Amino acid sequence: MKGQSVHFSRQHILIGLALFALYFIWGSTYLAMRIAIESLPPFMMAAIRFIVAGGVLYLWLRWRGKPAPTLRQWGGASLVGLFLLVIGNGGVAYAEQTVSSGVAALAVATMPLWAAVFSRIWGYAPSSREWLGILLGTVGVVVLNLGAEMRASPLGAMVLLLASASWAFGSLLGKHLPMPQGVMASAAQMLCGGVMLLGASWMHHEAIPQTIEPAAIYAVLYLIVFGSLIAYSAYLFLYNAVRPALATSYAFVNPLVAMILGAWLAGEALGHAEFYALVLIMLAVVLVLPLGRRR
Repeated sequence: MKGQSVHFSRQHILIGLALFALYFIWGSTYLAMRIAIESLPPFMMAAIRFIVAGGVLYLWLRWRGKPAPTLRQWGGASLVGLFLLVIGNGGVAYAEQTVSSGVAALAVATMPLWAAVFSRIWGYAPSSREWLGILLGTVGVVVLNLGAEMRASPLGAMVLLLASASWAFGSLLGKHLPMPQGVMASAAQMLCGGVMLLGASWMHHEAIPQTIEPAAIYAVLYLIVFGSLIAYSAYLFLYNAVRPALATSYAFVNPLVAMILGAWLAGEALGHAEFYALVLIMLAVVLVLPLGRRR
């Protein structure tokens, strides 16, 4: 009994630490990306982040004796990396050139709504409650686009919505593709996505800056260590340890963290439209999440 009690408390500590990582670290990455792209081009910054994080993780796993991905698994990781990291994360970095980190996080919070829509492709029909959430979230997106930032940057608004939809589609697609086991899937996706982001940087004629501010260097290091290695591993642990509703609850906590940090550290201001959109989208996400359902 005593041994079970120790194990039980240790599991709860790990779950608490993992939730902290998802809520606050992933919420803070939007501001870190905003700081990084002040000195580095967006696709180049994202490529550095994922190539370094994926490379370190891959070498560590191989050193631990984990098998290398097969050719088919590399193909699956490449496709998921395209939707999640190139279009999804790279799109957010690109949009943050003209949109604040808080608004970017709020737009990306629509990801569970897109997931509910795309799940029909694999034979899952959303319930009436989920359709209500999708409708409410759509209204929230419309209100968000009435805000000053989104009106000033229609391209940024479109890219953010595309990034959110791409992340949702890639997450669902990854369950139906050959993928390496465990954390090796994360390493392979980051490596493949990073290489493709490097190609996107070359296609957009991004030049290596002559001077890089120390704050940008620290931001990239933060994204590599905390945003990619720690937080992503925490998500994989949570997904296998708790109910999906709890594991994906970061979707409606991240925007709050991003908005608070953006206002506190970067002086980002939010208007009435953004706050109204925040309420609508958060309610929509709660309706879409499988709260109270059996796993």
